[in-house]
This record gives sequence, structure tokens and C-alpha cells, in this order.
Amino acid sequence: MKLYLIGHDYKYAVEQIMLTLFPQERPEYPGGKPRGDRMELRLSEGKRYVTAACKLSLGDKTYYGRAAAALEKLDGPLLRDRICQRLIKNAVYKAALASGIKRPPWGALTGVRPGKLFVPLLDEGMSGNEAVREFMERYDVSEERARLCLATSGETIKARDSLGEKDLCLYVGIPFCPTRCAYCSFVSQSVEKSMKLIEPFLEALYLELEAVAQQVDELGLRIISVYFGGGTPTTLSASQLDELCSFLERRFDLSRVREYTVEAGRPDTITGEKLAVLRRHGVDRISVNPQTMSDRVLNVIGRKHTAQDIVDALEKVRAVGGFAVNMDLIAGLPADDEEGFADTLDKVLALVPENITVHTLSLKKGSRISLEGSDIPDGAAVSAMLDTAFEKLSGAGYAPYYLYRQKFMSGGFENVGWAKGEHINLYNICIMEELCSILAAGGGGSTKLIRPDEGRNIRLMAPKYPLEYIKGIEKTCREKQEIGKFYRQEE
Repeated sequence: MKLYLIGHDYKYAVEQIMLTLFPQERPEYPGGKPRGDRMELRLSEGKRYVTAACKLSLGDKTYYGRAAAALEKLDGPLLRDRICQRLIKNAVYKAALASGIKRPPWGALTGVRPGKLFVPLLDEGMSGNEAVREFMERYDVSEERARLCLATSGETIKARDSLGEKDLCLYVGIPFCPTRCAYCSFVSQSVEKSMKLIEPFLEALYLELEAVAQQVDELGLRIISVYFGGGTPTTLSASQLDELCSFLERRFDLSRVREYTVEAGRPDTITGEKLAVLRRHGVDRISVNPQTMSDRVLNVIGRKHTAQDIVDALEKVRAVGGFAVNMDLIAGLPADDEEGFADTLDKVLALVPENITVHTLSLKKGSRISLEGSDIPDGAAVSAMLDTAFEKLSGAGYAPYYLYRQKFMSGGFENVGWAKGEHINLYNICIMEELCSILAAGGGGSTKLIRPDEGRNIRLMAPKYPLEYIKGIEKTCREKQEIGKFYRQEE
């Protein structure tokens, strides 16, 4: 779609809302006189108000949207930018709805972290109900989703208030899986094709972890959460896991760690021996992720295991003992339907995991589903699945504790983590709400250095693929010196 910006240069904000409302379109910035299907977006300032106006032309019809804010609210350049971007998005949103676009589940919101917008309302002193009303008014979010934000924002505030200035999380990425799932675009290698890369990858990983440990020691940083992700970390053998955990114990002070999580997402990688190794090293939270309990759907998405394998894996976990269990589900998988998803929920609830994370299928560009095209449930079906999840999980004593959104999500919905009792996962809240720094090591690992004052954050990305990671390890280790520079600037 052709975009014409008048009186501003907020391209990113315009593109975010355009892609949300018109996902098949791509932004163009032609010169000359406006023509064709287009948006003309004007930002103007009067004596009392700043106003955003959108003129949306589709075919031979034109639609308008407008949003304004009092100048007295634009206190400082950072707040001014935020409000102006919100006004522009709202103007586009109103014009799009006038053209007949269906109201998205999250209204005019485009970001991946709704809580980043909701928590400040509570910090301003608003009651829960006042914050819900304000959130609904600002972004046209439904009351149901505003109250979902209220619930998860309460957990965010509790987590934030429990953190010290030098507290952080450590992420260890193992980019290997037994096979690649059809919906997956994560950077991971199938072990069927890359077994020979695991040992050299681990050698490189130890070098990076050593570089991280040096920074942690010099700066006096405190690790409060350890998270092994991937890929599937339990693709490693029991001896490899033992060696990796032992290395962490030697090089990091883990005495302040509140939780130690390992993703064992694929049941075909779980053995009693591996679980015993992990538990011996203090791992107290593990993910066993079915995504679905339908053998038919598992086959369609490329998982080489059955629903019974999930049940068997859980029995091994419980036999070892000492683990809080998370189980991931995905609403909207190919070949699934509302009845099948409800059946999956019932079967997972019968296993009584401490956490259940309900994801909405994200149609990622690198996934086989997106590349090949698949028959997936429509937005109405996904909406019904999520409604069922809310009803069943709430009824079983689970409460939402974190949420986030992704691009290209089926139906424009969200991912929600549910916990029973006090079994929240602090790492999930910290990374999604950007509460503290995340120091990452491993292929595709993203170190995120967070400023508590919400100033500019810094990201350090390791090479994505195992072979690239191995070859580029010297450069990756040198980049870890940026951690020290970041924290010393803070002092």
C-alpha cells in the first residue's frame, strides 16, 4: 500500500498498524501526487492539541480517521514521541474500521508486550478497574483482554519489585532438535543431519560462557534464573548435560538462583538418566511440550512421537521428582479443530502440570507451514479454542501470569502462560516485560541489556546456525565485553 507521511516521519508506527490491519499489504513510499490505494497520514499541532488524521483511499472510496491529544500531555520528547505514534496508529485504525476491516482482538495495539503499556497505568496509582477502562479507551481493546492484562501486570509488578539492581537471568541456547516441526522457524538443526556438530558446538559454547562468566564476576552481577532453551536441550546426551551443568556450577555463583529451567520439549529426547542428571544439578523446572495430544495433528506437524509418548515422559519426570512441569499447547495447528483442541486440554489437565502455556499459531516466514501452505483453522475457530482454554484452565485453578504477542499470529491473538498456585516462571516474566538483563550464550542467543529507566536497551546476537556459531565464536566472545561497558555506564 502506498503511504504518504505529512508533518512527521513515524514510518515504523505506520507500518506496524498497517501490517496488523492489512497483513497482505507491504509499505511503499512513492513520491509525487498521491494516487492509487493509499494512506495519507498527517500530524499537525494547534494551540491546544496535536492531531493525527488518516485518509484511506481504497478503489473509488475514501475513509477517514482522526485522533488528538492535549499538548499539555506531551511532557518531554520521549513521551511526545510515544503519544504521537499512538495517535497516528489510532487514526489509521479508525479509518480501517470505517472501511469494513473487522475489529482485531487487541484493537489498535500493535506491540508484542501489552503489559508494557498497562503496568504504567497501575504505577500512576489507578485502581485495577480504572486501568482497565483507560486501556480500553486508549486502544479499543476488549474488556476481556484488558482484564487479562490486569492479571498478568500484577505478576509483573511483583516480579519487578523483587529484583535487585544487579539481578539478571542466564540463558543457554542449544539449537538442536530430533526433527524440525512444521510450524517452527527457530534456528535449530535436526540431529539426524548434524550430530557431528554437537561436540564442536559445545566446545564453542564453553568459550562463550567463560566470556560471560568473566563479565559477571568483574561486575558483581547476580544470577537469579537459569534457562536452557533451544531447539531442544535434552537432545544432548546425559553425559553432555552433566558436563554443561557442571561447567555452569564451576564458573558461576548459582547460590541466588530462584529457578532453574530446562526445556525438554520433545518427549522423544527424555530419559530417566537425563532427568536424574538435571535434578542432581538443581534443575527444578522442566518443559514437556506436546503442542497437541492428537496423534493425527502430531503427524501433520512433523512430530515423530505420539500422545502416549507425552504421558510416558511425564511419568518419568514424576518418578524422578522435584520438577515443576510446564506444558506448551498451540491453538490453530493444521488439521486441528475446536473439538480436538478441547480434547487436548482435557488430556493435559489430567496430567496436572504446574504450568500450561497456550500459544496461538504464528505463521512464521521460515516455517514449513508458511512455505508449503497448509489447511489451518480460521480466526473464528482459534478464538473459540482460546475461549475454551480460558474456561477450562480457570476452572482447574490456573491463573494467567504472563502474556505476549507475535507477528503474523493466527487471528491476531496472543500467547498466555498459566500457573497453578505459586508456580510462575520468573524468567518468562523478566524477558517478556524487560525487567532485567538477559545474558545469553549459544547459537542464536540474544543477550539483552536492560536499562531500568527505560532508556536505550542493547542487544548482542550470536550467529544463528551451529556451524556459523562455531566458526564465529572468537568474535562472539569479544562482543561480550559490551556487557561491562553497559553496566559501567550505568554506575
